[in-house]
Amino acid sequence: MRVNDRYVSFYYEPDEDIGKIEIDPKKTALLVVDMQYVFVQRPSLENLSPKERANTERWSPFYDKIENTVIPNNKKLIDLFRSKGMEVIFARITCHKKDGRDRSLDQKATGFNELLLPFGAPAGEIIKELSPVDDEIVVTKTTDSALTGTNLRLILYNMGIDTVVVTGVLTDQCVSGTVRSLADESFKVWLIEDACMAATEEIQRHELTVLNNIYCHVINTEECCEALK
Repeated sequence: MRVNDRYVSFYYEPDEDIGKIEIDPKKTALLVVDMQYVFVQRPSLENLSPKERANTERWSPFYDKIENTVIPNNKKLIDLFRSKGMEVIFARITCHKKDGRDRSLDQKATGFNELLLPFGAPAGEIIKELSPVDDEIVVTKTTDSALTGTNLRLILYNMGIDTVVVTGVLTDQCVSGTVRSLADESFKVWLIEDACMAATEEIQRHELTVLNNIYCHVINTEECCEALK
Protein backbone atom coordinates (compact mmCIF):
# COMPACT_ATOMS: atom_id res chain seq x y z
CA MET A 1 0.00 0.00 0.00
CA ARG A 2 1.22 3.51 -0.79
CA VAL A 3 0.71 6.64 1.28
CA ASN A 4 0.69 9.27 -1.48
CA ASP A 5 0.67 9.70 -5.26
CA ARG A 6 4.30 10.76 -5.64
CA TYR A 7 7.14 8.64 -7.06
CA VAL A 8 4.82 5.81 -8.05
CA SER A 9 6.59 3.20 -10.17
CA PHE A 10 5.09 0.90 -12.79
CA TYR A 11 4.62 -1.80 -10.15
CA TYR A 12 2.33 0.32 -8.00
CA GLU A 13 0.32 2.25 -10.61
CA PRO A 14 -2.68 -0.12 -10.27
CA ASP A 15 -2.69 0.20 -6.46
CA GLU A 16 -5.48 2.63 -5.63
CA ASP A 17 -5.35 2.19 -1.84
CA ILE A 18 -3.79 5.17 -0.06
CA GLY A 19 -2.80 4.50 3.54
CA LYS A 20 -2.07 6.89 6.38
CA ILE A 21 1.40 7.96 7.47
CA GLU A 22 1.70 6.41 10.91
CA ILE A 23 4.96 6.63 12.87
CA ASP A 24 5.23 5.39 16.45
CA PRO A 25 7.68 7.72 18.29
CA LYS A 26 8.53 5.03 20.86
CA LYS A 27 9.81 2.65 18.20
CA THR A 28 11.29 5.08 15.67
CA ALA A 29 14.81 6.46 15.12
CA LEU A 30 16.12 9.10 12.73
CA LEU A 31 19.15 7.97 10.71
CA VAL A 32 21.20 10.72 9.05
CA VAL A 33 23.48 9.27 6.39
CA ASP A 34 26.84 10.76 5.36
CA MET A 35 26.12 14.45 5.94
CA GLN A 36 29.87 15.02 5.97
CA TYR A 37 31.91 17.97 4.76
CA VAL A 38 33.43 15.99 1.90
CA PHE A 39 30.00 15.39 0.39
CA VAL A 40 27.94 18.48 1.17
CA GLN A 41 30.35 21.42 1.50
CA ARG A 42 30.59 23.50 -1.67
CA PRO A 43 34.21 23.36 -2.94
CA SER A 44 36.23 26.49 -3.54
CA LEU A 45 36.88 27.41 -7.17
CA GLU A 46 40.25 28.94 -6.36
CA ASN A 47 43.43 27.45 -7.85
CA LEU A 48 41.51 25.07 -10.14
CA SER A 49 42.40 24.27 -13.71
CA PRO A 50 39.73 25.14 -16.31
CA LYS A 51 38.77 21.46 -16.50
CA GLU A 52 38.53 21.14 -12.71
CA ARG A 53 36.51 24.36 -12.50
CA ALA A 54 34.07 23.17 -15.15
CA ASN A 55 33.55 19.87 -13.35
CA THR A 56 33.01 21.62 -10.01
CA GLU A 57 30.51 24.04 -11.53
CA ARG A 58 28.50 21.07 -12.85
CA TRP A 59 27.63 20.36 -9.21
CA SER A 60 26.27 23.83 -8.44
CA PRO A 61 22.58 22.77 -8.53
CA PHE A 62 23.38 19.96 -6.10
CA TYR A 63 25.03 22.29 -3.60
CA ASP A 64 22.18 24.79 -3.99
CA LYS A 65 19.71 22.07 -3.03
CA ILE A 66 21.89 20.89 -0.15
CA GLU A 67 22.27 24.38 1.31
CA ASN A 68 18.74 25.64 0.75
CA THR A 69 16.68 22.52 1.39
CA VAL A 70 18.48 19.40 2.59
CA ILE A 71 20.48 20.83 5.49
CA PRO A 72 17.57 22.95 6.84
CA ASN A 73 15.18 19.99 6.67
CA ASN A 74 17.66 17.69 8.39
CA LYS A 75 18.05 20.30 11.11
CA LYS A 76 14.27 20.55 11.47
CA LEU A 77 13.89 16.79 11.80
CA ILE A 78 16.82 16.44 14.21
CA ASP A 79 15.42 19.20 16.43
CA LEU A 80 11.97 17.58 16.43
CA PHE A 81 13.31 14.12 17.28
CA ARG A 82 15.45 15.54 20.07
CA SER A 83 12.54 17.54 21.48
CA LYS A 84 10.50 14.34 21.69
CA GLY A 85 13.29 12.31 23.27
CA MET A 86 13.55 10.14 20.14
CA GLU A 87 16.76 8.52 18.93
CA VAL A 88 18.92 10.42 16.45
CA ILE A 89 21.65 8.30 14.85
CA PHE A 90 24.35 9.27 12.37
CA ALA A 91 26.23 7.17 9.83
CA ARG A 92 29.43 8.32 8.22
CA ILE A 93 32.09 6.95 5.91
CA THR A 94 35.41 6.64 7.75
CA CYS A 95 38.08 3.99 7.30
CA HIS A 96 40.17 2.65 10.17
CA LYS A 97 43.46 2.17 8.32
CA LYS A 98 45.33 5.22 7.06
CA ASP A 99 45.84 3.61 3.68
CA GLY A 100 42.17 2.65 3.48
CA ARG A 101 42.72 -1.02 2.82
CA ASP A 102 39.78 -1.84 5.12
CA ARG A 103 37.38 -0.11 2.70
CA SER A 104 34.87 -2.06 0.67
CA LEU A 105 35.44 -2.43 -3.07
CA ASP A 106 33.02 0.34 -4.07
CA GLN A 107 35.06 2.87 -2.07
CA LYS A 108 38.30 1.67 -3.64
CA ALA A 109 36.95 2.02 -7.16
CA THR A 110 38.55 4.56 -9.48
CA GLY A 111 36.66 7.69 -10.48
CA PHE A 112 34.00 9.48 -8.46
CA ASN A 113 33.49 6.72 -5.90
CA GLU A 114 37.17 6.43 -4.98
CA LEU A 115 37.26 7.75 -1.43
CA LEU A 116 39.88 7.76 1.31
CA LEU A 117 38.65 9.20 4.61
CA PRO A 118 40.84 7.99 7.50
CA PHE A 119 39.48 8.34 11.02
CA GLY A 120 39.87 11.93 12.22
CA ALA A 121 40.12 13.51 8.77
CA PRO A 122 38.32 16.90 8.90
CA ALA A 123 36.62 16.25 5.56
CA GLY A 124 34.99 13.16 7.04
CA GLU A 125 33.38 14.95 9.97
CA ILE A 126 29.63 15.53 10.12
CA ILE A 127 28.88 19.17 9.31
CA LYS A 128 28.58 21.47 12.32
CA GLU A 129 24.95 22.38 11.55
CA LEU A 130 23.98 18.76 12.24
CA SER A 131 26.62 17.73 14.77
CA PRO A 132 25.72 14.86 17.14
CA VAL A 133 25.16 15.83 20.77
CA ASP A 134 25.41 14.02 24.10
CA ASP A 135 25.27 10.25 23.62
CA GLU A 136 23.82 10.20 20.11
CA ILE A 137 25.18 7.21 18.24
CA VAL A 138 27.53 7.64 15.29
CA VAL A 139 28.28 4.49 13.30
CA THR A 140 31.38 4.35 11.13
CA LYS A 141 31.09 2.46 7.87
CA THR A 142 33.40 1.43 5.07
CA THR A 143 30.46 0.30 2.92
CA ASP A 144 27.56 2.12 1.28
CA SER A 145 24.98 0.53 3.57
CA ALA A 146 24.98 1.72 7.17
CA LEU A 147 23.90 -1.78 8.21
CA THR A 148 26.18 -4.03 6.23
CA GLY A 149 29.44 -2.77 7.68
CA THR A 150 28.33 -1.93 11.24
CA ASN A 151 26.44 -3.31 14.23
CA LEU A 152 23.59 -0.85 13.63
CA ARG A 153 21.01 -3.60 13.18
CA LEU A 154 21.85 -4.96 16.63
CA ILE A 155 21.85 -1.46 18.15
CA LEU A 156 18.39 -0.73 16.76
CA TYR A 157 17.10 -4.09 17.89
CA ASN A 158 18.49 -3.63 21.41
CA MET A 159 16.76 -0.25 21.70
CA GLY A 160 13.40 -1.59 20.57
CA ILE A 161 13.45 0.32 17.29
CA ASP A 162 11.47 -1.17 14.41
CA THR A 163 11.04 1.95 12.27
CA VAL A 164 13.74 4.17 10.77
CA VAL A 165 13.37 7.62 9.20
CA VAL A 166 16.24 8.07 6.73
CA THR A 167 17.86 11.25 5.38
CA GLY A 168 21.22 12.15 3.86
CA VAL A 169 23.37 11.74 0.77
CA LEU A 170 23.69 10.44 -1.84
CA THR A 171 20.17 9.16 -2.44
CA ASP A 172 21.13 6.69 -5.15
CA GLN A 173 24.20 5.39 -3.34
CA CYS A 174 24.64 5.20 0.44
CA VAL A 175 21.09 6.26 1.23
CA SER A 176 19.65 3.70 -1.17
CA GLY A 177 21.98 0.95 0.08
CA THR A 178 20.98 1.71 3.65
CA VAL A 179 17.25 1.79 2.89
CA ARG A 180 17.43 -1.54 1.07
CA SER A 181 19.40 -3.16 3.90
CA LEU A 182 16.94 -1.87 6.50
CA ALA A 183 14.03 -3.27 4.51
CA ASP A 184 15.80 -6.61 4.11
CA GLU A 185 16.22 -6.71 7.90
CA SER A 186 12.43 -6.09 8.26
CA PHE A 187 12.59 -2.51 9.52
CA LYS A 188 9.85 -0.11 8.45
CA VAL A 189 11.52 2.71 6.55
CA TRP A 190 10.41 6.27 5.80
CA LEU A 191 12.68 8.11 3.35
CA ILE A 192 12.44 11.91 3.48
CA GLU A 193 12.49 13.17 -0.11
CA ASP A 194 13.47 16.78 0.69
CA ALA A 195 16.08 15.83 3.30
CA CYS A 196 18.14 13.66 0.93
CA MET A 197 19.71 14.34 -2.45
CA ALA A 198 21.41 12.65 -5.39
CA ALA A 199 23.85 14.35 -7.75
CA THR A 200 21.03 15.56 -10.02
CA GLU A 201 17.28 15.98 -9.81
CA GLU A 202 16.89 13.37 -12.55
CA ILE A 203 18.79 10.75 -10.56
CA GLN A 204 16.92 11.79 -7.42
CA ARG A 205 13.49 11.29 -8.98
CA HIS A 206 14.50 7.98 -10.52
CA GLU A 207 15.91 6.53 -7.29
CA LEU A 208 12.99 7.70 -5.16
CA THR A 209 10.62 6.04 -7.64
CA VAL A 210 12.62 2.80 -7.55
CA LEU A 211 12.72 2.68 -3.73
CA ASN A 212 9.21 3.91 -2.97
CA ASN A 213 6.53 1.46 -1.81
CA ILE A 214 8.90 -1.52 -2.05
CA TYR A 215 11.78 -0.73 0.29
CA CYS A 216 10.32 2.32 2.01
CA HIS A 217 7.65 4.99 1.85
CA VAL A 218 8.86 8.29 0.42
CA ILE A 219 7.42 11.29 2.25
CA ASN A 220 8.53 14.86 2.85
CA THR A 221 9.70 16.68 5.96
CA GLU A 222 6.38 18.34 6.64
CA GLU A 223 4.50 15.04 6.39
CA CYS A 224 6.92 13.39 8.76
CA CYS A 225 6.65 16.22 11.30
CA GLU A 226 2.87 16.17 11.08
CA ALA A 227 2.76 12.41 11.66
CA LEU A 228 4.92 12.79 14.77
CA LYS A 229 2.68 15.52 16.20
